[in-house]
Amino acid sequence: MLSGPEGRQHRSGFWAVAFAFLIVMAVATLPSPLYGLYRTRDHLSAFTVTVVFAIFAGGTIGALFSVRFIVARVGRRGAMLGAVATMMAAVGLLAAWKALPGLLIGRLITGVAVGLAAGTAITYLIELRARANPSASPVRARNIGTAVTVGGLGVGPLIGGCLAEWVKAPLTVPYLLFLALGAVALIGLATAPETGTSAAQAPSRAGGSSRSIGLLVPGAIATLTAFSANGLFAGLSGLILATTLHHPSHALSGAALFLVFACGVASQLATNGLPASRVFVIGTISMLAGLTLLVTSVRLSTPSLALFLIGGGLIGAGTGAVFKGTTGLVLEASAPENRLALTSDLLIALYTGLSIPVIGAGVALDQGASAPDTVLGFAIFVGLGVAGAGALLGHGLRSAQHPVGASSIKRASI
Repeated sequence: MLSGPEGRQHRSGFWAVAFAFLIVMAVATLPSPLYGLYRTRDHLSAFTVTVVFAIFAGGTIGALFSVRFIVARVGRRGAMLGAVATMMAAVGLLAAWKALPGLLIGRLITGVAVGLAAGTAITYLIELRARANPSASPVRARNIGTAVTVGGLGVGPLIGGCLAEWVKAPLTVPYLLFLALGAVALIGLATAPETGTSAAQAPSRAGGSSRSIGLLVPGAIATLTAFSANGLFAGLSGLILATTLHHPSHALSGAALFLVFACGVASQLATNGLPASRVFVIGTISMLAGLTLLVTSVRLSTPSLALFLIGGGLIGAGTGAVFKGTTGLVLEASAPENRLALTSDLLIALYTGLSIPVIGAGVALDQGASAPDTVLGFAIFVGLGVAGAGALLGHGLRSAQHPVGASSIKRASI
């Protein structure tokens, strides 16, 4: 471990980056419990709200495709500074321009900020950890990065929902709060050391091994379908709580979404030391159980809030474990120089799942489908997707083991 000013700078930089990453991720889902207010004020349909999610996803995915080239030019710290500054521009716009065009543009800019941060932060954290302590395993830094990815998505709606319930300007105060937090994050990032800026460090997608690519495809499918369930909660849980479960509280809407993502973090922390393949299996089982309870909760003659929340918690725990398992399987099978690109690929799948498939649910509701039937169709889609991807991952693992003998991947702890 490095001692003296340089070691302290890398350690403090690590936590500055983690904090900046957390608040950017929180803004990704901050408006989720506020959509009921937008819907009432502007008479928005469920389909329009899901379009807002699609626009956010477009910005995120575009930034994730571009982030490795941006990092090659401005470095990790430059990319994170850009992410926080872009997030601040987005929340400033959302606070000042509350009409639908402002919401759409603000969410597009938010997506860009999230893509920049998500595509940079995990690798940056691993590198800062390695510089502070060259003998340390990268596992802890990677686990913190994945936990912040999921945890930040839960912190945003909790804050947004509570403020929406108890402040006088619910469509302004949450954004101003994160504008101030962004300023704090910029100060912290300004002191963080850079870990590399040369263009030679830009990862190449073409350089992945056949083993890592063979695991990436089913891993991406599993990530996409798992986060589709979280996307359903982010986009429509407020509507389901208000119309099917008859609980219109904005605070409850935010707390329900926080529960989903908090359980994802808890499952990631609880599975430390387990092989990646086992973590994935645990996550799949948890997701299937949660989907069953979710469907049951809204289809009972008297819909059950308790079953809805328990189902959401199990889905969140399963999603966190599935993401951790797929990330561990893919990165353990990859050369270090390819890991940033492969991480970006998994994150593209994550945000596609979080945002795009829920449009189908919005369309169904807009065309007159009931919320219980929509949830049932969504649960079948997610359950088949995760289970099918698990089968493909198992096949990929078995194929990867034959050329190398005893598998180092299967034993690897994430």
